[in-house]
Amino acid sequence: MKKPIIMSYSGGKDSSLALYELSKNRDWEVKRLLTTANSTYQRSSMHGVRMELFQQQAESIGLPLDVVWLTPEDGGDGYQKKMKAALEGYKKEGFRHIAFGDLYLEDVREYRETMNESIGLSSLFPVWGTPTKEFAQNFIALGFKAIVVCVDTTQLDAFFCGREFDQAFLDNLPEGIDWCAENGEFHTFCYDGPIFSKPILFTRGDETLREERFQYIDLLPV
Repeated sequence: MKKPIIMSYSGGKDSSLALYELSKNRDWEVKRLLTTANSTYQRSSMHGVRMELFQQQAESIGLPLDVVWLTPEDGGDGYQKKMKAALEGYKKEGFRHIAFGDLYLEDVREYRETMNESIGLSSLFPVWGTPTKEFAQNFIALGFKAIVVCVDTTQLDAFFCGREFDQAFLDNLPEGIDWCAENGEFHTFCYDGPIFSKPILFTRGDETLREERFQYIDLLPV
């Protein structure tokens, strides 16, 4: 019998491929998606993507989307408090497991495991340890499609913002830039692939530099 599990879903390539791997595993059944978003701007916390597009992702995947709404004032303590409340709610519903799309950052994994263990949940990392070049090429070969929605211009030129995450993009990355951006070089929005029943449609909007560092492109729902 498959065990029910929550998928922590960022909307990007890593969590999308992790969700795909879980969907093929006979031991697990993903029941819900969990993400965080900024309540002031109605956008995802890390990627700055409009929540309308997240809802469309969830509908195309065929799973309910749960959102932990954060404010600019929350900070680390506020995030931890609200996330723990969400996880405690899952435990009351009978869930005992939650999955993440992390690849190899040990401190991030340890943080997640510690928080979940404090509530009585176990953590699963379906794509953990996959070499990032292998991961990126598998993602593309499987038919996933994603767009780069944010670039940290202290690590990568703003020119890469708004580009498709494809082989040409990877070939153009400077030496030393991780192909999966595990050091925060860029973030992606996944809009098509084997986990979706239909593509997520959008048009490219304005590009904006925030905090004199992060270059974002606004994706407009169609």
